[in-house]
Amino acid sequence: MRYLFLLALLSPFLLSAQVDPRPRSRERSDLNSTVELHNLTTVNTPALEFSPVFYSNGIVFVSSRRKEGPIDQQIGETFFELFYSELDPNGLPIRPESFSLRINSQLHEGPVSFNRDGDLMYFTRNNLQQGVQKADSKGKVGMKIYQASRGLFDWENVQELAFNSNEFSCMHPALSPDGNKLYFASNRPGGQGGLDIWVVFNQNGSWSEPVNMGSQVNTSGNEGFPFIHESGNLFFASDGHKGYGGLDLFMIDVGRPEWGDVINLGEPFNSEADDLGIILNPDGDIGYFSSDRAGGYGKDDLYMFEAPLGIQGVQFPKVSNIVIAVYDENSGRPLPGASIWVYEKTTTGTVKGVDLYDLELSPSDGKNNSKMIFRRTRKQEEELGEPRFVSNSSGEAYTLLNETGKYIILASKAGYTSREVEYVPENNIYNRPIEVGLSPSNCMTLSGLVASSPYDKHIPNAKVRMINQCTGEELEAQTNINGTFEYCIEIGCEFTVISELPGYRSDTTQVSTVNLRGKRSLAVVMKMAPESTSILRKPIQEGSVILLQNIHYDFGKSSIRKGEARDLEDLARLMKTYPSMEVELISHTDCRGSDEFNLRLSLDRAESAKQFLISRGVDRRRIKAFGYGEAYPANHCDCSAGVNCTEEEYEANRRTEVRIARMDEPLKKE
Repeated sequence: MRYLFLLALLSPFLLSAQVDPRPRSRERSDLNSTVELHNLTTVNTPALEFSPVFYSNGIVFVSSRRKEGPIDQQIGETFFELFYSELDPNGLPIRPESFSLRINSQLHEGPVSFNRDGDLMYFTRNNLQQGVQKADSKGKVGMKIYQASRGLFDWENVQELAFNSNEFSCMHPALSPDGNKLYFASNRPGGQGGLDIWVVFNQNGSWSEPVNMGSQVNTSGNEGFPFIHESGNLFFASDGHKGYGGLDLFMIDVGRPEWGDVINLGEPFNSEADDLGIILNPDGDIGYFSSDRAGGYGKDDLYMFEAPLGIQGVQFPKVSNIVIAVYDENSGRPLPGASIWVYEKTTTGTVKGVDLYDLELSPSDGKNNSKMIFRRTRKQEEELGEPRFVSNSSGEAYTLLNETGKYIILASKAGYTSREVEYVPENNIYNRPIEVGLSPSNCMTLSGLVASSPYDKHIPNAKVRMINQCTGEELEAQTNINGTFEYCIEIGCEFTVISELPGYRSDTTQVSTVNLRGKRSLAVVMKMAPESTSILRKPIQEGSVILLQNIHYDFGKSSIRKGEARDLEDLARLMKTYPSMEVELISHTDCRGSDEFNLRLSLDRAESAKQFLISRGVDRRRIKAFGYGEAYPANHCDCSAGVNCTEEEYEANRRTEVRIARMDEPLKKE
């Protein structure tokens, strides 16, 4: 059987495996009669293409398409590498290209799996130690699972997972949507047969000991290529369960306390050949898999399937019909023609798939920049793309929202101040409309950029003063990390705009909102000359401290609370903006517990924050972690002095700060 060469490649001992002689099922599901298959001829070659996974705006897959390079003598193919192909609006992949220069090596890579944000990957690779193949006690080179984080230019920080071994193979990683479980295939001791499906659990940032999925999933044959869907269904390939021939595709609902039965996906997913590596989009109507069935373009080919009625047995989270009602907050009347954006929030408080906010670094006390905090400012509407909805004549829009999600609803209309509201469906037990009230606005948006002259370096944290010549009133804004700002200024007046920052010569310009009918915004560019080029290299001064306000720990624990790492997300974004930035993470505890315990705990907390940044693609060499225990409280809570504090006051001392240790940005023109 052709599947044996794949399994033999990944685990050489399986060359002698026997095909299960049981009769094969040929039942066809009525539901699957609507499924349409498409051989992806734009990416398939006469070589091997298999195991697709979703990534970014496309798919990553494994292939031996290289015409030149070392040949694996065992299979007569070039070594497997990872390729990426974007999907067109119809879901068809285009323009395959090498996925990563750093991940693709001289040996086999793949299959692979990504976290939801696409900045952490797990992948299969030959057992390598310092670039050299490492054989087991029998002289055979097995497979291991590695992880890598996305850097500014490529994937980096490649690490072997702890549960690997030189004496058996681990492969085919599949990360759960919430990132808390990692499924994989292995021939490690304690299994049911040849290759089994195993799972490990995320415990405070580390993986648990592997747990076998048991005889309900695994057989005396081989199970591999797992994929876990948002619905809780585990898909996998097997030659041990009753099927059609070779490897067949199966699924089982493991999302409930009592698992369902293993279901053969039937035709057209399975054939008399080998079918493996299936993935399914969150809506359950489009997916991809690989097969070497007759009529293909090459050996193992990629196929796309469309299942308008879904796949048999797959159940999805409930969705609710929701009405979004936009109205004038002063008069109460509906507002037709309002633009509406709907964003789903991640577990860390950010928005899925997009950057809705720009970042500002503001003085924590409003006076100096020695201690700063992150502030988020919503991006300008033209940067958000087309709205998802436009309210009808009744000021309403209609949508379906996942009952288990959390959302941000943003509404905007000319002549009104934009507004965003948070919405949690499970709190809306009576399914009432989401009401968004907009206040009339008598102002015009002034958007601006502050940059250096020369070099055109965008200047963050610059103060922008806007003096209203009608009233003499002075308004103030600040540039974000991109050097831009936005403020709504009064219509019908002249304004003097002044940009300034210590170390630069200020710039001044004039703007007018007089007789600007039909316009909604103005734009200015301010140019400031630095007193020396050294200040351009250090847009944030070394020694500055950023206080992380939106990162919290429970008492006695080092793990960051779920959903409370927003400032760390912002710090990762800041460090990607400034690739030269190196930081020190300094964690503190409250005073409860022994000095030794608190010192250890604070270091663990700093390390936890460090691992979070690494998982977001920041090079670990740019981060140092320190723990100061209870030595430097942020308030009066001193246990040795017998001071009793509230839980909120104790929590204020369970904090992490960031010290800018180094910054030396290049002076290239932006």
